[in-house]
Amino acid sequence: MWPTVMIRRQTAIIVFIVLCVVLVAAAVSLNVGWILVNTSSLLALVLGVLAFSLIIAGIVVYTVFLVRELRRNEQHDAFINAVTHELKTPIASIRLYLETLQAHEVGDARRREFYQVMLVDTERLQHTVEQVLKAGVAGQRPPLSHRAPVDVTALAAECVETARRRHHLAPDAVALASPSQEHPLIVEGDVDELRTALSNLIDNAVKYSLNNVQVTVDVTASSPDSIWVRVHDHGVGIPRSQLKRVFNRFYRFQSRGYKVKGTGLGLFIVRSIARQHGGRVFADSEGEGQGATFTLELPRSTAQTIAAEPVPGLGHPVSGVH
Repeated sequence: MWPTVMIRRQTAIIVFIVLCVVLVAAAVSLNVGWILVNTSSLLALVLGVLAFSLIIAGIVVYTVFLVRELRRNEQHDAFINAVTHELKTPIASIRLYLETLQAHEVGDARRREFYQVMLVDTERLQHTVEQVLKAGVAGQRPPLSHRAPVDVTALAAECVETARRRHHLAPDAVALASPSQEHPLIVEGDVDELRTALSNLIDNAVKYSLNNVQVTVDVTASSPDSIWVRVHDHGVGIPRSQLKRVFNRFYRFQSRGYKVKGTGLGLFIVRSIARQHGGRVFADSEGEGQGATFTLELPRSTAQTIAAEPVPGLGHPVSGVH
């Protein structure tokens, strides 16, 4: 049913675009005819040209607005369909295990296994709800008023471990490849928000890796005043034309032959958190099948930047952050 609805909407978009082209062509033809008929009257000529120009502009603006609304409705429906699936699956799993525990005598070992599965499903359910709630306020967040020092390398290690546990991955499937630093890489921000951003980037890399999960998380000081967190995968990749669109709300790139589950909110939330912290996020990929790299750039703590600068005459940094 869903593909049929999409086909109908795509057909409607094509029809409106064709109708716009026909109306604009008709308006241009009338405009040319008006010019030919009224070449002797300057006032009528000017008024006619202005009137027809306004009509053409109105047709184009109306069509663009209508097509955008159709596409937005399509994205909303896709989002609702995805969220419904993400909510129903863990709920159905939890209910099945509870009914089993209620209807049958289960040994202690089996019961603990059931509890563990239900806890994982509950965590997945909570994660989906939090994503929806965070996305609801993502575009309205003011700049952070209260900041605290956050060790980005330590936070990245925590998020890597969480991703391994959440997706049941081997230790080498998601690896932290940060070189040793003379000073810890510190940013001033909200640790919970930054944890959400890093977790979303890693989860996105895992999902789009499909069965070839080889994700590398790298934390480096790209310059004296900024820190990069780079998440690289060997998954389905992204066409260059889609590199910026993947950060839009509800947008999900679907590679040919693959269907990846999700709500289309994760990267949108990452971009919102990056901007809230005075940073940015961007993606790079050589194309489909070539994997992708997402880079979260954050401003380095001012105190740490000063500490990392060499003192004249000494030739080495002075430690100012511990």
